[in-house]
Amino acid sequence: MSAPESSPGSNPEQEPGLDPGTAEELEQERARVLGSPAGEDMPDTESRLAKALQQTMTSPWTVSVGAVLLAVLAGSVMIAFTDEEVKAASGYFFARPGDTFVALGQAIGGAYSALFRGSVVNVQAPDFVTAIRPLTETLSYATPLIAAGLGVALAFRAGLFNIGGQGQMLVAAAAAGWVGFGVSGVPFPLHLLLAVVAGIAAGAVWAGIAGVLKARTGAHEVIVTIMLNYVAYYLISYFLATPGLLQAPGSSNPKTPPTAESAQLPNLLGDRFNLTWGFVLAVLAVVGVWWLLNRSSTGFAFRAVGENPRAARVAGIDTGRATVNVMLVAGGLVGLAGASQVLGAVTTGFSSDIDAGIGFDAITVALLGGSNPWGVLAAGILFGAFKAGGTTMQAAEGVPSDIVLVVQSLIVLFIAAPPLVRAIFRLPDPNRRRAPKKPKAARNQKEAAA
Repeated sequence: MSAPESSPGSNPEQEPGLDPGTAEELEQERARVLGSPAGEDMPDTESRLAKALQQTMTSPWTVSVGAVLLAVLAGSVMIAFTDEEVKAASGYFFARPGDTFVALGQAIGGAYSALFRGSVVNVQAPDFVTAIRPLTETLSYATPLIAAGLGVALAFRAGLFNIGGQGQMLVAAAAAGWVGFGVSGVPFPLHLLLAVVAGIAAGAVWAGIAGVLKARTGAHEVIVTIMLNYVAYYLISYFLATPGLLQAPGSSNPKTPPTAESAQLPNLLGDRFNLTWGFVLAVLAVVGVWWLLNRSSTGFAFRAVGENPRAARVAGIDTGRATVNVMLVAGGLVGLAGASQVLGAVTTGFSSDIDAGIGFDAITVALLGGSNPWGVLAAGILFGAFKAGGTTMQAAEGVPSDIVLVVQSLIVLFIAAPPLVRAIFRLPDPNRRRAPKKPKAARNQKEAAA
């Protein structure tokens, strides 16, 4: 008589008429169907979902998203308090409260709708080209923020504070600009390459000064980089005001000549948009920094020094060399931001305000991105959207553009205070140790005894 059939979930040892060999085969088949080794229970789906939810709630990305939401909420409150219609409707709130709420919705909704139209897609545009132009403007504003944010984030990962983005951008812009308008007779690709390399090298050297002083003398990099910002600003101002250096010939204004066409970054989507190939270079820099940190021995040394310099030194890592190298790479990334400005965004000549505050905004971008290359990319695009949409919000709805700056500042405030964000959104603290769970068998025995 043939052996009776058994479902994958049945226990062949409890069924009569099965020889040991058949029982073992059925047990192996049951284990294969269930996807777990023989004799083990099925994974607890609820516990896995709870663990995934716990990891999500304790992730730094959740804190970053919460910081952005809180900043936008605070911006909504400021928009409401500055809107004239809201003020007028609130004067008779107790008589007709609905008018106040309608005015609030129109003020806040209209402001953020204008921000969306100016930074992502203009749904009121008559054609496709006009509709997507806001997105290209956002990416154009985001290009130097991404590159400079990478320079700050890389230093953060190595335990260093690169506050010298302004100075590094200025010297990089001066070097790239001088090659761009001062070198002639060089064809397009080579001339552009020379200008970009000059900007990256100048930024690397300027940041390397702080790295060498930190490694050799122990000078704090925050103080050194801040002082180098002032040195770079006044040095470039002197060059711009001196004929024969950076000042345009025959002009008394502190401004450089236009960048030669052979040294300009070409437009990425044609002449109808301002987006240049500098954005592609910034994305390539994101990929390069990710590979450096996660796939190279040099990046491992950077991260080891950032986590514990003493342990890294015991492990045989030259912490002084790592400090110098990380500042060189960080300065080169910020230098790429400065080069993209003078070779792509401002090609008609620049002055001492070429950095446009990007050197300090890069700190915010690095903090919001969690010092992660992909996070810096997302944060740079977000801040680029704020810059691109702020003008439209002011022109269309009369909302002061300074509110966008306040929102950005509040993001920094909330990012710097993770316990505050966790307390507001009731997020668990990842550093709090949880009591270990009792084994399932022990719980069952305790329940049976009870």
